[in-house]
Amino acid sequence: MTRTPDNEQQAPRADQVADTAPSPEHILQVAMGFWASKTLLSAVELQLFTHLARGPQDAQQLATALELHPRSALDFLDALVALKVLDRVDGVYSNTRDADIFLDQAKPAYVGGLLEMANSRLYPFWGSLTEALRTGEPQNEAKQGGNVFEAIYRDEARLRTFLHAMSGVSLGAARAIAQQFPWQNYRTFVDIGAAQGALPVQIALAHPHLTGGGFDLPPVGPVFEEYVASQGLQERLRFHPGNFFDDPCPTADVLVMGHILHNWDLDQKRALLRKCHDALPDGGCLIVYDAMIDDERRHNAFGLLMSLNMLIETRGGFDYTGAQCIDWMREAGFRDVRVERLVGPDSMAIGIK
Repeated sequence: MTRTPDNEQQAPRADQVADTAPSPEHILQVAMGFWASKTLLSAVELQLFTHLARGPQDAQQLATALELHPRSALDFLDALVALKVLDRVDGVYSNTRDADIFLDQAKPAYVGGLLEMANSRLYPFWGSLTEALRTGEPQNEAKQGGNVFEAIYRDEARLRTFLHAMSGVSLGAARAIAQQFPWQNYRTFVDIGAAQGALPVQIALAHPHLTGGGFDLPPVGPVFEEYVASQGLQERLRFHPGNFFDDPCPTADVLVMGHILHNWDLDQKRALLRKCHDALPDGGCLIVYDAMIDDERRHNAFGLLMSLNMLIETRGGFDYTGAQCIDWMREAGFRDVRVERLVGPDSMAIGIK
C-alpha cells in the first residue's frame, strides 16, 4: 500500500467535491418559490382539498369537477404531489394527512382562509415590494390614500374572508396558549382584536371554569357571535364592540393581544400596551403573541418576512424581537415579563401588572 507523505494533501473524493462545490440550487429554490406558492393558492381557490376530502379521484374526474383544461390538469395535480400536499396511488389522488386536516373547508382546523386572502390580496400586492422598499409606503388598498382596515371592514364579504384568515393564522398559537398559560390561576379573559374568535374559543374549550370575550370593531360582532355559537360557547363568551385606540379596553384578569401589535408603529404599539396595563387589575396579566423575530435576527424567516408584509399592508407597522417586546412592556409598567415559544414562528410575551 502506498503511503501519502504527511506534507502532501490527498485529492478529494468525487462525493466530497460534490458536497462542497458551489451550487445555485438554494438560490433558485428561493427565487422561484412563488411558483410553488401560487400552485398551492390556486388549489385552495379551486377548493381541490375540500373536494378530495369527500373521497379520492383520478385526474379525469378532478379535471371535470374543477373545470381544469386538459393541457395543464395532470401537471397541476402532480406538482401538488411533489409539493407533498397530495398523494397519488395508481393514478388516484387524495389529500395528504396535513392537507386533509388544514385545507378542507368543512373541518374546524381549516387554515385556508389565510391562503384565500393571500391569493386574492397579498399575492398581487407583493409584486410591488421593490417600490415599497424604496418609498416606505404600503402597496395595498391604502396606496390610493385609504386605510387598509377601513377598506376591509366596510365590505362584509371581504371582512368575513379577512376574519377567517385571522383564524387560520392564529389557530395553532391559540391552542398552544390554551395549554401553556396557567389559566387555573385566573377566572376571566378578553382577547383584544379578537377577529372571528379563534383564541377565546380555544381557551374556553380547554378551561370550562373561564368566562371571557373578544374586543373588536362593531362590524366584527355578528361574525364573532356566529363562530362562538357554532362551538356552543355563547353563554361564556361575549363580544365587546369598540376601537382600541379610541375606547377603553374591557377589563379582565387576563388580556390577550395576538397578531395585533405588529400592525402599528412604535408610538402606537406603546400606547396599546399602556391601555392594556390601565385596564388590568393589580396582579392581572397581559399576553402578547406574534411571529416574534429571534433576538439575533437570523433564524425566524417567517417573522422577518411578516415584517415586510407589514410594509406592504400598513403605514408604520413592523414585526419585532422578543427582547424589544419585553422592553416595551416594562416601559408600560408590567413586571416579571418573559417570552415563551409557542408553535411555528409564534412566541408570546407575558407580563404581570
